[in-house]
Amino acid sequence: ASLVARLARRGTLPVRRSAPSAAPAALHGAAQRRGAAKDSSQVWDKEAQQFHGGQDWAHLPNFVEDFSVTTNVLGTPQKALERARAAVSTIHHYPPADFEPAISDLAAWLWRHEPASVSAGRSRLLLGNGASELIDLVIRDHDPSVASMQERLWKAGSPQGTQYKEYERSAQAAGYKVVAHDDKRASITCFVNPNNPTGAYHPVEEIKQMIQEQCTPGSHVIVDESMQPWVGPDWRKDSLLSQSEWIADLLRSQGTHVFIMHSWTKIWSCTGIRLGSVVAPSVESLQSIKQCQVPWSVNTMALEFLSEVVKDEEYMQRTWEITPVWRQATVDAIKGRFPSWVVLGEPYLSWIWVETGSAAVVEEAVRLAREAGVPVRSGAPGYNLPTMVRIAVREPKNLHLLLDAWKAL
Repeated sequence: ASLVARLARRGTLPVRRSAPSAAPAALHGAAQRRGAAKDSSQVWDKEAQQFHGGQDWAHLPNFVEDFSVTTNVLGTPQKALERARAAVSTIHHYPPADFEPAISDLAAWLWRHEPASVSAGRSRLLLGNGASELIDLVIRDHDPSVASMQERLWKAGSPQGTQYKEYERSAQAAGYKVVAHDDKRASITCFVNPNNPTGAYHPVEEIKQMIQEQCTPGSHVIVDESMQPWVGPDWRKDSLLSQSEWIADLLRSQGTHVFIMHSWTKIWSCTGIRLGSVVAPSVESLQSIKQCQVPWSVNTMALEFLSEVVKDEEYMQRTWEITPVWRQATVDAIKGRFPSWVVLGEPYLSWIWVETGSAAVVEEAVRLAREAGVPVRSGAPGYNLPTMVRIAVREPKNLHLLLDAWKAL
């Protein structure tokens, strides 16, 4: 019997704990007040901002499910959501400037596989208003002239150059020029592992080798491990979190700063509160970026949410059990309907990256999905890959809605 069937018999089959289809009427009313429905490309200022998905839901009066974002298929953990709601009652007080006790709770969770490393890890850990704030802080922190680098050059770690675009946006805003992934002149290199959107993954020893071979001494290296928890129960062992000594040695011997970045809004499906963290290679490195951070960067609701969600081991276990099953069901359904499409990505991830072979097909697929209230993410805006589409892993009943919408393709 399938895992889904076994869980159903045990009465433990998970459901989305905060289902988008049950969105409050007030939100639908807000969508109507905004006037004509917009798509994501109309929300972002093309002249000043980087395009991201996840905007359609607020502008679709018939919205059912968001297939355009990579959040956890289980939805928001209920206990953490309730704690965040309760924290609203303290809205008349400032949040703690040191992020405590939430930041210590996160440190204990991050290094639970190495309890002796918790204290040292906490001393190099910083929370931020989403990973985006911390990405910007780390990139602006590096001064190439100090490392005897003549130019401000940034590169993506991915050989294809396709990865989460906020790193590139932040680098360009800080005056960096984008160069090829194998250009060793770059003073900042950013890896995303697992890669969003391509779904490619490199085990920790491969990432270490890539850093040593691709990154010049004295440079800054950011490794985004936001999607790493989906790897499975032992994800920490294949993470740079388990490589503190190697990171410290690289800093001592080559002056290379390796930062580990996390956005926590995907694995815990809480994109609305903005919550991220970064682990610096040293206490001194942390202080350098911390002194540039605005005070009270993370609000009370997010901090309370964090303290509660790290306790929810049942949620993580269900994530590891259910996501691969429903992802495979999505892959099978897509291949069955569109045999010429190529589906990419690791089997445990919360999305699939699809090569359709046609920009026109993607454009029509995006239009039909929006009309049905189940938006998907085109690869055209931001990634400049118009024949690609990203589809989140969602409940089978809502997947059927998407496939029904695509009958005309």
